[in-house]
Amino acid sequence: MAARRPAPCLAFSLSLSLSLAVPLALPVPARAQGQDFSKVEIQAQALAPGLYVLTGAGGNIGLAVGDDAVFVIDDQFAPLAPKIKAAIARLTPKPVQFVLNTHFHFDHTGGNEAFGKDGALIVAHDNARKRMTSDQLISLVSNTARQAASPKAALPVVTVAGEITFHINGEEVHAFHVPRAHTDGDLVVHFRKGDVVHMGDVYFNGFYPFIDVGSGGSPEGVIAAVDRVLALAGDRTKIIPGHGPLASKADLAEYRQVLATAVQRVKEARRAGKSDDEIRAAKPLADLDERYGKGFMKPEAFLHLLLAGVPR
Repeated sequence: MAARRPAPCLAFSLSLSLSLAVPLALPVPARAQGQDFSKVEIQAQALAPGLYVLTGAGGNIGLAVGDDAVFVIDDQFAPLAPKIKAAIARLTPKPVQFVLNTHFHFDHTGGNEAFGKDGALIVAHDNARKRMTSDQLISLVSNTARQAASPKAALPVVTVAGEITFHINGEEVHAFHVPRAHTDGDLVVHFRKGDVVHMGDVYFNGFYPFIDVGSGGSPEGVIAAVDRVLALAGDRTKIIPGHGPLASKADLAEYRQVLATAVQRVKEARRAGKSDDEIRAAKPLADLDERYGKGFMKPEAFLHLLLAGVPR
């Protein structure tokens, strides 16, 4: 499955940009409210018996349904919660019992409050919950955006330091922490029998990723996380990225090559004694920008994150 540009419903569809020129004065959720969520449709795609990916706006949602439980991975923006619930109800009459957050960002956790009030057990990494309990400043290149603290009903009630396995619906759902990747609180979820992996924002398929360096993420941590998934994936494994279309192992390997090449070029330029301004002027990723720089992360912004996140 070759990497391709994401369909609009799968893109990182925030109303903010990482362009160097765009100011961000409002809290992130407030700016997200500027979107017309009434036009968003939640679509379901079957991946394996009882396993689905739901797409709309924000992060891709993983869904497992069966006799034992309904298990949701990420839940997009708060205003979309009724639509997400309706999409799930079309697949199963059972209530959602588990919601697992791959990380703390609002476009993956916005529906937590609605599901939490319905009685769902919310699960996340220790660091994700810590960040959700207080206001967070998310560094967006030359600007910062504030994500407000989550209300009590939206907070994870079970947190994971390393890994956890859910034995439900005849499936082994293995969630494991990948350190200092997209953030410092990422979980990757592997449905072992269904052969499906949800990577959260560790993986942006088809375009440069946003790496939240200010929240503990790092380019080399993303590469290490990708290596771990490549080691467990097979040629038939279906991989759900945080943003972008459904992927294969070959797609993920291509993404890994792009990231490794970008990091290596920054390191080589620094070893050659170039300053960050000189590296920017040299445009070391120009050959990659045409293909991977047309998504959420524009070339200048991605290079800025590399310069901030690659150790000197």
